[in-house]
Amino acid sequence: MRLLQHIIILGTVLLAIASPMVSFGQNVTPEPTTTEQQHSTQSVVLRKKGWWQEHSDYTTRFRAEQLVVPGALFLVGTLGIGENAPMRGINLTVRDGMASMRNGRYIHFDDYVQYLPVATYLGLCATKAKAKHTVPERIAVGVVAYISMTALTNGLKYTIREQRPDSGARNSFPSGHTATAFTGAELVRAEYGWGYGLAAYTVATGVAFMRLYNERHWLNDILAGASVGIISAQIGYWLLPLNRKIFKMNRRKALVTTPMYYPEQQALGMACAMSF
Repeated sequence: MRLLQHIIILGTVLLAIASPMVSFGQNVTPEPTTTEQQHSTQSVVLRKKGWWQEHSDYTTRFRAEQLVVPGALFLVGTLGIGENAPMRGINLTVRDGMASMRNGRYIHFDDYVQYLPVATYLGLCATKAKAKHTVPERIAVGVVAYISMTALTNGLKYTIREQRPDSGARNSFPSGHTATAFTGAELVRAEYGWGYGLAAYTVATGVAFMRLYNERHWLNDILAGASVGIISAQIGYWLLPLNRKIFKMNRRKALVTTPMYYPEQQALGMACAMSF
């Protein structure tokens, strides 16, 4: 599993280095008349809309309503930061309730189940499940999504430095396990629809619950973690037009993947071969 994580991180770093920032513009489309005017108006469109909008479709276009749910979750999550926060009483009540339910018995399967949604997202590439994008596009989206999730999660953890409920460690906000699970769940939902997405979100919610059960996070930590996960998956789709251009993606590309196991290291991995 660690080897797979290292492969994903390496790929995402390479993508990040190759990805310049492109600003959003206004969606204005003038109507051309003659051929000369058409070329002129196309230049105006590119100048006013920007390259990004010109090469985006509905699945990759930024829409303000996509920020509503993750924005609301994150806003509520910030209300629990600090000992005098508005959510402090709720956090303590939830922690005490989980302690009564747990009765000294910790269960740590969330350390592994957090990867199940993204494994489903990638695993469905090998099936006939109806998807919105090609296999290389789906992999590119996933790689960028997890780069974004890692950067956002660790940036917040070591900037805010919120203390964990079970120790003196100051990296509680937001929950990384929850962010990992919800990134995968949102990728599944966005790519394959709510049929698969509902199951993925159920698993992600279970991971969030177990972080509370095991006393690893406060309630507001998992809300913020879910927010980071959802927005990270969306970032993967927003950046897909750029990755299409960089890697010259088209429908004729083929990708073959096979799982690998290294018994000496007790590690899982995956080998990939792509034709261009």
